Amino acid sequence: MDAQKETSDFWQDHSLTFLEMAFRTDNRERFEKPDGYGKKTGDCGDTVEFFLNLAGETISNLSYDINGCINTNACCNAIITLVEGKTVENAWEISPEQVANILETLPEDHFHCAELAVGTLYLALADLRETRRSPWKKAYR
Repeated sequence: MDAQKETSDFWQDHSLTFLEMAFRTDNRERFEKPDGYGKKTGDCGDTVEFFLNLAGETISNLSYDINGCINTNACCNAIITLVEGKTVENAWEISPEQVANILETLPEDHFHCAELAVGTLYLALADLRETRRSPWKKAYR
């Protein structure tokens, strides 16, 4: 082994925000009959689901479920931080770059996790729009 080889210390290489979001599980919950629902599987094989509920035009509760890595978990929690308490219109403005900026130390080779999570949020928002057009569909989720 090369004595000069760089070693990585996971705990030291990541920001406190990233670590908190990566290991946080209190937002991991499945709602029955949410106002909006989205599910997407990324090229990496990770799957994200978002469940959102509204109070008027404000996203009152957003939760997720994943089958994926801690980077994807961190991205989902970051999105919840960005979206809860905001209007639906503001939620459409969330970008993968914003998610990565909040996390501070999302590895570059895992930026696709932020893209997957944001894409899934957009699916939930699109589903919300469809549910508003045809409210009867909510009963059949």
